[in-house]
Amino acid sequence: MEVHATAFHPHAGAAGEGSCDMLADLGGPVFQSHVTPALKKALGIDAEPIPGKATARGRRTSPSILGFGLIDGVPEEAILALADPDDRDHDGISGRPNRFVDGRLGRFGRKAFLPALREFNAGAFVIEMGITNPLAPAEESIGGRPIPPGVDPLPEPELSAADFDLANDFVRFLAPPAHGSFTGAARRGQRLFTEIRCAACHVPVLKTGDSDVAALRYRPVAAYSDLLLHDMGPALADICLGLATPSEFRTEPLMGLRLRSHFLHDGRAATIEEAVRLHAGEAASARDRFAALPDSERRAILEFLGAL
Repeated sequence: MEVHATAFHPHAGAAGEGSCDMLADLGGPVFQSHVTPALKKALGIDAEPIPGKATARGRRTSPSILGFGLIDGVPEEAILALADPDDRDHDGISGRPNRFVDGRLGRFGRKAFLPALREFNAGAFVIEMGITNPLAPAEESIGGRPIPPGVDPLPEPELSAADFDLANDFVRFLAPPAHGSFTGAARRGQRLFTEIRCAACHVPVLKTGDSDVAALRYRPVAAYSDLLLHDMGPALADICLGLATPSEFRTEPLMGLRLRSHFLHDGRAATIEEAVRLHAGEAASARDRFAALPDSERRAILEFLGAL
């Protein structure tokens, strides 16, 4: 479980809007919960300190990376075509894109901040594992302080360009998990999932664009996500990231849902049904429609989700 922290500064008179300080100069937004023996000896700490200027903390479970190569291949215009930030169709759903620091469209991470699989993998190596690489050649600071001399015994980058490319290709070609058996009840649940408007955000199928690799070219990907940000209400809110406010999260892809043991971005939900009932904000209407269904129809939807 990772610990994240950022500082969100609301704009006066503009509900939900504000600026996000990702605390990069202080080692953020990911703060290490453990340190190596050498670092503990050098700095006398057991974990990276959370800066006092942080306005929120968040916890993150590790995502499944199956099918990420296909998500990487979905054209930007296909994602933007699903966006409706001003809710012009008045359906209560106002998905909007996040943007990386250089303006590229984000799609990876719980806040859809990272734009491409290479950046996602490079960040995972250096932030989660402390392995520098060609895209992230410097060690992360500790609370804004550089790693003390003698603590890191290896020259940078610790992962060569060739080895990084191999690791990236490995993740790129991990196939999405096959869904389980669809019973009659599950198929009925699939129809109900669309009828109660869950599919307005959890878009069942996206499609990749052109690629120099045939296995990734014009392929359907049953992600059950629009890869956009949606307001999920104050109870789930934690950090900001890029353009994402504390209560905004990317629609979580549901492929491989049956293989998970905990749900939502921080694993707080022990069951799929609990995760559904914790939806709020833009998802409140769909949640309420789910809650109003007869027991048999709710069970059908849960059976469908449990087969993904």
